[in-house]
Amino acid sequence: MGVEVSRLSNGLTVATETLPSMESVALGVWIKSGARNERDNEHGMAHLLEHMAFKGTSRRSAFQIASDIEDVGGEINAATSVETTSYYARVLRDDVPLAVDILSDILTESKFDPGELEREQNVILQEIGAAHDTPDDIVFDKFTETAYRHQTIGRSILGTPETVRSFTSANVHDYIERQYGAERMVVVAAGDIKHDAFVREVEKRLGSFREKAESAVPTYAQYVGGDFREHRDLMDAQIILGFEGRAYHVRDFYASQVLSMILGGGMSSRLFQEVREKRGLCYSVYAFHWGFSDTGIFGVHSATGQSDIAKLIPVIVSELQNAGDGITQEELDRARAQYRAGLIMSAESCSSRASQIARQLLLFGRPIARDELMERLSALTVERLSDLSGRLFSTTPTIAAVGPIATLAPYETIRDVLPGTDTSLRKLAV
Repeated sequence: MGVEVSRLSNGLTVATETLPSMESVALGVWIKSGARNERDNEHGMAHLLEHMAFKGTSRRSAFQIASDIEDVGGEINAATSVETTSYYARVLRDDVPLAVDILSDILTESKFDPGELEREQNVILQEIGAAHDTPDDIVFDKFTETAYRHQTIGRSILGTPETVRSFTSANVHDYIERQYGAERMVVVAAGDIKHDAFVREVEKRLGSFREKAESAVPTYAQYVGGDFREHRDLMDAQIILGFEGRAYHVRDFYASQVLSMILGGGMSSRLFQEVREKRGLCYSVYAFHWGFSDTGIFGVHSATGQSDIAKLIPVIVSELQNAGDGITQEELDRARAQYRAGLIMSAESCSSRASQIARQLLLFGRPIARDELMERLSALTVERLSDLSGRLFSTTPTIAAVGPIATLAPYETIRDVLPGTDTSLRKLAV
């Protein structure tokens, strides 16, 4: 049947996909507002809202929210990302009206009680402390912060102890009223669902939600790159080497995704085979590509012991230098199969499918059919990937490293041997 889409009179988009083999329904509200929409004095506010979502409304206490959904065997949660916030549930088909009622109650009637707020602020402060004590968490925070220096897109979603402590109930109410408008929101359900009935439920509870958000669109992101290093007395070092990637909308987005798989997307990838299997220089190495609405970032993460850093980084750099050379049709076909399988497997999960539809609606204004995605993947060629790798790894690098990193080569040394520089044919000497 495919995805069915309706728009309410206030601009709210409602979409469903009926999955005949399912007996449950995953549903939620996704808002095109995340951590990068925060003002400077609101750093961490979007994440705080995730915590406060289930702490009581004018109709339900925090316990009632939890018990109402669990009395029918359902699940409810929320999530914050750089560009979106979501509130979602999973229930059996007969309990969809209850789930819609609870989610709409959270969005329209949350009290943000000062006592509950203080308790959650303390919880988030513990979360910030735990992240700082976890090297493989903090290295990614510092990586994005360095790549997008002094920009909201690069800041940690958690916020800082100072900003989190400063928030009041009035601040939270003001934030949600400025950020949440029907034109920025989509309500999606996937599973054993009937579209018209679902639209009626959403119309009943969110049809009068304010049409427009007051806040401006975030400033266009500017990738800048750079170097961050934090020496810690640890058993291993966490190192990320990255470059400017591609936004969701640009031609090379899917090519960048596939290139990351060829380089470091599995046990058969180039980096895994060369660095881990053949040389045993680390216990973890992989490549990734993150797309955003107006930018992207490509990176290689590795975790290794202090004694192997001096050997590890030159090998990774060499693989990037030679990334465009000798990409085979076999490698492309394997990466394409991985991507295709991931899409198909995710479609077998109600929750994954609902989230995927919501992202597509927020980013592209329409659901993207699987056949269309497959056509884009089929259009990729070895020549195109080779060309992309030369351009991708010629951008200013970003390095983030945490741990016993005294033997990590200087930033300038690594930068100057990468493609696109006059010294790109030199070996990296440490």
